[in-house]
Amino acid sequence: MLYLGLDSGTQSTKCVALDAASGEIVASASVAYGLIAGLPPGHAEQAPETWQEAADSAVREVLARLGAERRKEVRGIGVSGQQHGLVVLNEAGEPVRPAKLWCDTSTTAQCEQFNAEFGGADEIIALTGNTMLPGYTAPKILWLKQNEPANWAATRTILLPHDYLNFWLTGEKRMEYGDASGTALLDVRTRAWSQPILDFINTGVHEKLPPLGSSRKPCGLLRDSLAKEWGLRGTVLVSAGGGDNMMGAIGTGNVAPGGCMTASLGTSGTLYAYSAEPVVDENGEVAAFCDSTDAWLPLACTMNVTVATEAVRKLFGYDHGALDAAVAGVPPGAGGLLFLPYLNGERTPNLPRGSGVLHGMTTANMEPGNIARAVMEGVTLGLAYGLARFRALGVKPTEIRLTGGGSHSAAWRQICADVFNLPVVGLATAEGAALGAAVQAAWTERTMNGASTLLRDLTAHCVRIDKATRAEPVAGRKSLYAELLSRQTDLTRRLHSSGFL
Repeated sequence: MLYLGLDSGTQSTKCVALDAASGEIVASASVAYGLIAGLPPGHAEQAPETWQEAADSAVREVLARLGAERRKEVRGIGVSGQQHGLVVLNEAGEPVRPAKLWCDTSTTAQCEQFNAEFGGADEIIALTGNTMLPGYTAPKILWLKQNEPANWAATRTILLPHDYLNFWLTGEKRMEYGDASGTALLDVRTRAWSQPILDFINTGVHEKLPPLGSSRKPCGLLRDSLAKEWGLRGTVLVSAGGGDNMMGAIGTGNVAPGGCMTASLGTSGTLYAYSAEPVVDENGEVAAFCDSTDAWLPLACTMNVTVATEAVRKLFGYDHGALDAAVAGVPPGAGGLLFLPYLNGERTPNLPRGSGVLHGMTTANMEPGNIARAVMEGVTLGLAYGLARFRALGVKPTEIRLTGGGSHSAAWRQICADVFNLPVVGLATAEGAALGAAVQAAWTERTMNGASTLLRDLTAHCVRIDKATRAEPVAGRKSLYAELLSRQTDLTRRLHSSGFL
């Protein structure tokens, strides 16, 4: 049997076809797009129809590569989507306005209103398990109500990006625990909506939210019209799906207790681990999310990873191979350059109005290789800040699995091993979220048809480590990068306290 995994991201939508019997990805496709241009600083939006069109194109391309006969083997579809985005639909089920995305930081004032109402971050953590950050969905809803009352009045349904694609696929409006935990509307300990948070936004918010339920239950069945257009036969199940990090956890085999942690080097950067219990950070820096298996997924997120490396690559006219060579050709420490990678503001640490800083320039070190390495080291140190908080909370990994576009870089993998002071390894596919969505679809379809299938057995069969990508920390670099992390953290705090970040 074949299962399709869709990953709808900020820059593109990817589709993979997984042969569950062999555990191999037998076809894949990707469709690129961008953000809506010309918006004020801090605003980041996309039209939900863009994701739908891209998903349709990617699926059609994958099915074409499978051929007329093999496409008939498709029995399930799973959807991964960028977290936190606000999708609002009218009575007819059409988008009222473009979606505000995870990287939209225009909601700082609304976060301040939440903090003032509930007595600060500590009280909000007590209610939901998480702080109220500009990237989350709750302040976006309040922003919409306050800034666009006509659009708010027209809103009948609030969805997340992957929910919107599930609705397109099935006609069902539903939300599962994993992605819902990133809205800041959910008490992650009980997996129930936080009524005080909902009531502060508007007494009618609860009526606009779709039914909330288990990530193990399917969303529904593929619409007959789509099945006919795509040339599919028989019943095709659509699983609950989830946020990209929740699907990335499944796609990297991070679905059971142990020493494995996942690091995603994509547009944003994330570190996350499986937990059988909620992990609530009293400092609010590690997000207390649910996962998409009905367990939990403590996660640290930074907003600037390949955003920064792509910017420096284009600045110097490098292709990806040349960037890798330039970074590898410079000793650790980048000749004294240190990069604060807050180009789009930042989430961890919480700096929604932050900007990038290149510190320590001299006539001796101001050259492309040093700058390229400083940028790559800087974004990795940003993730190491989150890893330090994990360790303080008792989550102590022994290995990190890398996914996302940045994991293709040998130089970057070595920097990760040295900065994290842990072995790191890539996967046979860098598209962990799309693979995770396909695996979840296979798991759900088999379970619904009475098969006794454990998710960890499926991931063991389908998630392939690429042993050639393994990197071990180099002796002697631990102290260097510990010093650089301390310097980055101290410089960030000093600039922030002085009003420069």
